[in-house]
Formats: sequence, structure tokens, C-alpha cells
Amino acid sequence: MSETIRALIALDSDVDRDAVHAALPPESSIHIVGLVDGLEESWTALQATSTDILVVACEGYSDRTLFFIEGAVKQRPERPVVVICQTSPNGFVRRVFEAGADDLITLPESPERVLFSLEKAVARKQGATVATGVALAPMICVLGPKGGTGKTLTSCNLGVSLAQGGQKVVVVDLDLQFGDVGLSLGLTPEKTIHDLVKAAGSLDAEKLGDYLAVHPTGLRVLMGPTRPDQAAAVTVEFLREVYAMLRATHDFVIVDTAPGFTPEVIASIDSSSHICMVGMLDSLSLKNTKLGLETLELMGYDPERIRLLLNRADSRVGISQDEVAAIVGRVPDVLVPSDRDIPRMLNEGMPIVSAKSRSEAAEAFQSLAKLYLATEISANGSKRTGLLRRKK
Repeated sequence: MSETIRALIALDSDVDRDAVHAALPPESSIHIVGLVDGLEESWTALQATSTDILVVACEGYSDRTLFFIEGAVKQRPERPVVVICQTSPNGFVRRVFEAGADDLITLPESPERVLFSLEKAVARKQGATVATGVALAPMICVLGPKGGTGKTLTSCNLGVSLAQGGQKVVVVDLDLQFGDVGLSLGLTPEKTIHDLVKAAGSLDAEKLGDYLAVHPTGLRVLMGPTRPDQAAAVTVEFLREVYAMLRATHDFVIVDTAPGFTPEVIASIDSSSHICMVGMLDSLSLKNTKLGLETLELMGYDPERIRLLLNRADSRVGISQDEVAAIVGRVPDVLVPSDRDIPRMLNEGMPIVSAKSRSEAAEAFQSLAKLYLATEISANGSKRTGLLRRKK
């Protein structure tokens, strides 16, 4: 980034001040407006100081730190918060992101990597990439509180629809234990996100591109691990770095998530610009969809950036469309009807939007793609790099 970042460093009472100071980048790269001992003192300094980013340092699990982060986020939602932690006890990472933090750094870490994390957090809030200054591409997180609602079906068909329209699109399979994006698209997992984690050297756009599988439509895919035991190697910090790089080099990033609100899913939600909540027309699924939407509300996610898609929306289960809206609290944006060709096409690795493009189900997924295209054109205009670009 060209401009110096003004950062306030808030130190919890148990943190090693010298260890934190050693990890901070040089003053030429970042201007530290204050290195304050104690969170109460830091809060006072925060009110009186103009800052671009807040860095909160703690020794380990700290309720004081979580409360401090929540207060800072409520005070200025547009200001990013990065947490520096000397240890990462179980459960604390998730709580940090639930409180509203944008990133978490575990010591020891080099000043270069800390600077990169701070720049990335500021860039994400400002809508610019870390290095190029080009507007970040939209990132759509496809959610469903439970399995079996059609998240992968939605992710693949949305991705193919956008790719067929000339967009440069990548799908990330974030079901790190049982991901099926490759199988659904008929792609062989020659390289996966686990292989990328284990690869030697630093991560850059060219290297990341080598680990993306390419679908005949031009859609790119970052495959999930081939074995459940490989999931643990993929960290939240690594995912955030991957997302930032993919958003800098594509027109759309789609993340097919695992069921539930795991730390990886929460980090993906935090990094995203849009949510597509996927449910089905039955009472259990609708109940879970409602809980999922309520969780997003508690996380402070902008409801205007949430789309609701209902699969098998014409199923005769005694629930009307009006009852759906009453149960989940909003009218679905897209209704995908049942189609006997969908499971057959999935078995053959062919998305319905390619195999049966004129079917009602395919048209429903295509309408979802048009919604996202229209949203981006409305927000950024057609001048944004690649937004209306056709494939060459």
C-alpha cells in the first residue's frame, strides 16, 4: 500500500511487550500512534487518536480482549481489528472472529508477515487489494447450517453460470473433510488445497494459479483435501491469504462451505462480500436456515448482502411460500424446482446449467448469477476491471 498505516497497539495485561514489539514492522512501513499497556488505557487512547487499524495483543485466551474487540468494532465498524496472540488455545480463534476481528496472528512471526496482515486487513475494509490497487472481486460464501441442502450444487451451478457469461470465476471447496466440488464438476483432484499448504516457498498469484483445476467452461476450482485427516493442515490464516489473492485475480470467488459455523467458515464469512444461504422446503431445513440467518445477524453481517436460495422449492410437503417467509423471516430470492435430471447430472459430473440449460432448474441458477452480476454493476459500474469482460 502506498500510504502509511496509522496503527494503535493495545496490550493486554499479560502480554510480553518485547515479543510484540519485535514482531511489529518498521516505522517506515507503519506509523504506530501508540503502544499502550492495559486495555482500559488503550480504550481511552483509542477515543483520542486517529487510527487506520487497531492491533490488540494478548497472551492467550482473554475475555478482556474479546470485550475490547467488540467495543472497538461497534464504535467504528469500518476500522479493521487485528489480534496478535502469543498462543492459540482451542476455542479462542473462533471467539476472536465472532467478536469482529479481521485477522489473527500467532507469535512468533516476522515483521514482514505482520505488515502483510495489517495491509491486507486495511485493504479488505477499503475495498482495495493489498498490492495492486484494483478493486477486490466479490466473494460469495455459500452457506447451509446442515448438510444435504444443496450447497455444492448451488456453488457449482452458480460458478458455471458466471463463467459461461464471460466472468473469470474460481470456486473454493471449503468442505475440508468431505468436499465434492471436483466430483460434481467431473474434475480429477490432481492438486488440492492441502497440497498448496504443504508446498515449499511463499504464496503468490502464479503459484496459487498452478493449484487450480480448470473446468471446460473456464471455471477454476481450488479442490478440497482428498482425505479427512488432511483438513487440519488448512489454517484460518492461510485461508485469508488465499482469499485475498483470489479476489485480486478473479472476477468472482465462490466458497462452497462445510455444514455449520466452524472457524474456517466464520473466517470465510468475515472475508466475503456476499452470502448465499441455501435451504430446502421442509420444516427441519427451514428451521436451520432461520438459525443460520439469525447467526449472521448476530455477527453483524449486512442483510442486504445475503441472498436466500431454496432448493426443491416445488416439493409438496404441506408448506406454502407464505409459510416459508413466515418461518425464516424473509422471502426467498431464488426458488429452484425439483428436477430428476439434477442427481443424474451430478453423478455424471455435469452441472444442470450446462447439461439442461433451458430447464427450469437451470434457469433458476442462472437467475442467481444475474442477481450477483446486477449487484456488482450497480455497486461499481461496468468500468470495474473484468466485470463485464468476455473470455478470450
